[in-house]
Amino acid sequence: MVKSRRARRMDRHHKRGRLGGALNLVSLMDIFTILVFFLLVNSSDVEVLPNAKDIQLPESIAEEKAKETVVILIGDEDIIVQGVPVAKVSEVMKTKGNDIPQLRQALLSQNDRVLRKEAQDNIAGREVTIMGDKDIPYRLLKKVMATCTESEYGQISLAVLQKSSDKLEEVAQLSAAR
Repeated sequence: MVKSRRARRMDRHHKRGRLGGALNLVSLMDIFTILVFFLLVNSSDVEVLPNAKDIQLPESIAEEKAKETVVILIGDEDIIVQGVPVAKVSEVMKTKGNDIPQLRQALLSQNDRVLRKEAQDNIAGREVTIMGDKDIPYRLLKKVMATCTESEYGQISLAVLQKSSDKLEEVAQLSAAR
């Protein structure tokens, strides 16, 4: 049976409709490229500190961001340097003096792995960040800080949560109203 010209045209038209729509990937690739560049540019100034769910950091209104350093985490039971437990808090609290030998040894071993190479020669340029709960005893914090200075770390930072300046303004207004 011979089909008419109109019947053949209608068959072609119906075949085109059965084929799935084509996806144009060029514009999708452009979007992903822009997204990747955006993430690369904006991710350089962020330091990721270890996540400790049982530690509540104190708040601060400091504007300066923390740098990448050796991290000491003071937990409820352990003192941890770069993810490795080095001492028990209960044993440290029982010792006399401000020196923690296990912590000093761990910090001295980190001197070779300091993140910034210029800090290896310059003691004042070596930095350590202490992460501890806001309720840790001052005696323990003092021992950890003294051990850091004995281990030739010139700059000691405490990890805190950044408080917004809006809250600070509210507190100032409340205290002025009283």
